[in-house]
Amino acid sequence: MTYKPGLHILAEFSSEKTEQLSSFQACKALFNELIANQNLEKVGEVYHDFPNGGFTAVICLTESHLSIHTWPEFKLATFDIFLSNYQKDNTRKVRDIYDAVLHFFEGKEMQKTEIVR
Repeated sequence: MTYKPGLHILAEFSSEKTEQLSSFQACKALFNELIANQNLEKVGEVYHDFPNGGFTAVICLTESHLSIHTWPEFKLATFDIFLSNYQKDNTRKVRDIYDAVLHFFEGKEMQKTEIVR
């Protein structure tokens, strides 16, 4: 039997929703909802708003992680998510969470790399 660790998506997107790119509060609520709805387990998180706007966040999950970094002055964000396939295939969850984040920010995908580990 061969183990395939999982799907890792790394992306950059633009967004006109500069208010959502400026502070982590709405994004944190979204991440909490997505994590709960996908039955993932959070083991740690750090959110930080920057003084002149923008934020960074990293959420550690038992399944791995998701992270985001925003630059509202450039209408830009980077996002990545990796979920391990240990015990079950989480590929669909990775894609669903990515799609939900893009939809939330009304993001226009600029770059997307999918790494099948």
